Amino acid sequence: MRHNKKFNHLGRTASHREAMLANMAISLIMHKRITTTVAKAKALKKYVEPLITRSKDDSTNSRRVVFRYLQNKFALKELFGEVAAKVGDRPGGYTRIIKLGTRQGDAAPICFIELVDFDENMAKTATKKKATRRSRKSTKAEAAETEAPAAETTAVEEAPKAE
Repeated sequence: MRHNKKFNHLGRTASHREAMLANMAISLIMHKRITTTVAKAKALKKYVEPLITRSKDDSTNSRRVVFRYLQNKFALKELFGEVAAKVGDRPGGYTRIIKLGTRQGDAAPICFIELVDFDENMAKTATKKKATRRSRKSTKAEAAETEAPAAETTAVEEAPKAE
């Protein structure tokens, strides 16, 4: 039975796994997007999201706790500076995993893992085009609706002027 076995060991010893996750977290913080296998990306997501949450509170203790995991002062400066400023109002979910397919050599599933607020292509501020239907009936109805409110407002505006 798998009682209390909550994380993927990734076929490595504990020290190797911790070093690999720390290096990947540093790369993710510095470059905002990295390509890796899906299993490593899921393990990295669990590793880096609590560190990003900790970076929202810029105190000496928070910096020391995060530095214990990362051991890189440049990544720490980037995390507490630029990254913390962008994710300050987000309640969680700082990373996104986008699957890319399989690797050529060993057919391992490959994906991007990226920081959500740093991807301009998927930003919420981008205007999305309204899906249109290919029906003449709906286009005529929409045109009539847009003309009708304009006519009503002009009639309402003219009525008080007449009095």
